[in-house]
Amino acid sequence: METFWFCVIALLWLGYLFLEGFDFGVGMLLPVLGRSEAERRVLINTIGPVWDGNEVWLLVAVGATFAAFPAWYAALLSSVYLPLTLFLLALIGRGVAFEYRGKVDSARWRRVWDAVIVAGSWTAALSVGLLISATVFGMPLDALGDRVGSPFAAIRVETLLGAVAVAGYAFVHGAVFLSLKTEGGVRDRARALALKVAPFALLPLLVLLLTVQLRSGSTWTWGASIVVALAALGAYGRLVLRREGQAFALMGVVVAGAVAALFGALYPDVLPSTVDPAWSLTVANAASSPYTLTVMTWVAAFGTPAVLVYQGWTYWVFRKRVGTRHIPAVSVPPASGPSASGPSGQTR
Repeated sequence: METFWFCVIALLWLGYLFLEGFDFGVGMLLPVLGRSEAERRVLINTIGPVWDGNEVWLLVAVGATFAAFPAWYAALLSSVYLPLTLFLLALIGRGVAFEYRGKVDSARWRRVWDAVIVAGSWTAALSVGLLISATVFGMPLDALGDRVGSPFAAIRVETLLGAVAVAGYAFVHGAVFLSLKTEGGVRDRARALALKVAPFALLPLLVLLLTVQLRSGSTWTWGASIVVALAALGAYGRLVLRREGQAFALMGVVVAGAVAALFGALYPDVLPSTVDPAWSLTVANAASSPYTLTVMTWVAAFGTPAVLVYQGWTYWVFRKRVGTRHIPAVSVPPASGPSASGPSGQTR
């Protein structure tokens, strides 16, 4: 049962990285591909109906870790307070910006919130990459599972590589998604950008996988890493042929193979100790009781299909491309109250 829930948590992270990955990518690309206000609204509208639903995967992944492996949850999150705080602030800022940028018809107002979206997207992608790579490469844990040493212990060369790897993947994934979901000039520029940056932006991910496999890989995790490289090449080739849907699906294979390779190399540990391997947290010593895991399994068996059906239905409803011709004129609530009118009652 412990191994089953370890695989479930890996699957939840896979869902989050795939779905929220293109969310982050769209936010990163907002000033790059959005050359006018109408085009920036096109970019935001491609994820407008789904971005908040995508974040549910993060909540469930963290919640499942708390319930199934409380020692893993406590040791990891208490060890990465600083990047975790930045991550949460970035998610909050993005959410507020999406909701508020259209509340006032002012170019300056929108520029401020656009900057929040861009900064939040980059910060969130880098932070989640650092968080996952810190899990895989381990933290300085003592015999009680407590972090020892500097509060910056999570920030190391290998975890920074993980941060850049996830951010690079999100950047390309967002460009491929926009080439699939938009039309006209935005679509063409998104496709051209993806083709231009993919060989460089995906390289850190391949280096990360190679590093992990050289340290603790097995035959099948090496196979998963090779699948990642082949899927990335396939996505590039499909994009060259303007098969955006197939390229997007292959980007899903990229992240699926990466998660399988990383979590497969991590198992049976859930958080290695860099101080003494004997102090590492494993699926056995970090798990909840069998009764708790059994109850969680029954709840997941009934709840998961409902969530998947609802989210799939949402994507089906909003499956069509978006272009500037679909963007209506700006409409904001009129000002009201005494300050909006002069002495004669005329609006200023």
